[in-house]
Amino acid sequence: MSATREVKLSEAEVRRQAADKSVRDLRDPRHPGLYLRFWSNRERGTWHLVRGKKWVPVARWPDLSVSAVLAELPALRQRLLRSPATAPVVSGMVTVGQLLDWYGNRMARDRSLSAKRKAGARSAIAQHLKPRLDDLAVADVTADALDKQLMWPCQAEVSLSYLRQMFALLLTAFRQALQLGLIDRNPMAGMRFNDFTKAKILPKAARLRDVQLPELMQQLAQAFEAAPGDAMLALMMLAHGTRIGETRMARWSEISLAAAEWFIPAANTKTRTEHRLPLTAQVEALLIRYRAVQQAGGYEGVYLFPNRRGLSLSETQASAVFTRLGQGKWTSHDLRKVSRSTWTDLGIDGHIGEMLLNHTLGKIASTYIHTQAMQQRRAALEKWHAWLDQVGFAAIHGLTKALSEISQNSPEATAAVAPNDLTAFVISEDSK
Repeated sequence: MSATREVKLSEAEVRRQAADKSVRDLRDPRHPGLYLRFWSNRERGTWHLVRGKKWVPVARWPDLSVSAVLAELPALRQRLLRSPATAPVVSGMVTVGQLLDWYGNRMARDRSLSAKRKAGARSAIAQHLKPRLDDLAVADVTADALDKQLMWPCQAEVSLSYLRQMFALLLTAFRQALQLGLIDRNPMAGMRFNDFTKAKILPKAARLRDVQLPELMQQLAQAFEAAPGDAMLALMMLAHGTRIGETRMARWSEISLAAAEWFIPAANTKTRTEHRLPLTAQVEALLIRYRAVQQAGGYEGVYLFPNRRGLSLSETQASAVFTRLGQGKWTSHDLRKVSRSTWTDLGIDGHIGEMLLNHTLGKIASTYIHTQAMQQRRAALEKWHAWLDQVGFAAIHGLTKALSEISQNSPEATAAVAPNDLTAFVISEDSK
């Protein structure tokens, strides 16, 4: 095998020489000291800088293309001069686009992340970050460059809250790459979002207020007759302050009337922690009515909110429910907001409210609070649902009517069924 072949380095020439198994090394007289040594499989190779008899590996091909290594060559030589004992190895991440490709792929494979978060990151990278930063060299990343190419143009097109999320994603990508040794320095170290804008990010104004709930209840009562699935999705969210994602995936097996509890698996929650919600008598009655409607329609499946394929509603399908119900006036998240704000007006403890929402309490609170406070949560929801009864909830779940019918039965039937025990009247996963 010939030790070395002199060529004019280009990507096409390297691939052409890789097909010739008689060639081991390539060099270009225009770039003294730079060599490419092919691996045995000929599909990969290692870039070296040669000083005397010492071959210093600096990168891998094709991870670092010909044009990329030539662009980095002056910096590589300087690093080698400053620290001869240290190999100035660089990765293929010469540009921000390459780094984003790597990090996006890493996020896509991260099982700890929700599908929604993965999709959001994928969209931010494809729609905003790569189009503006794809060809920017990692070595040229500065606050000024980011301001001109990303931050200032984007603030005119997207909300500041979304821009902050993109900035955080980019910052995390650089930090992770540095920790894994894929880049030799983090050019974003020390940068903060408020370095680029002093504008305050204001929370979105709530589009549902407690005074609007009587009208909303009338609407949901009518919807329950025409489209019970739509109405039930909204009612479960309003009654518990749950998110649309964790609600739409609910299964009947996660509803226990015997234990009076709704269990939400960690995989379905945004915080990736399981969530347990007490079921009040009103919600139990609502679930009984809804299950009976499903069964009358011939559905015996596992989901509370199935689609036509028998799976749970997709994110798009669930969003469409609130497009129909809200008609542009309010969204699913407004149900969660009005629940939380009314809890405060009702005097429900703030920590209990945050627990009901399944919010992360923070490091200090999580360190000292080692209880699920289920009794306090139940008391809070009972107070909330009693308030909802006054604005029309009672007409939908029918608990008062059901208890009235029980009380009118024979003494034997009345004795056999406690007024607050509805478990005997439900056909659910618990009884199968």
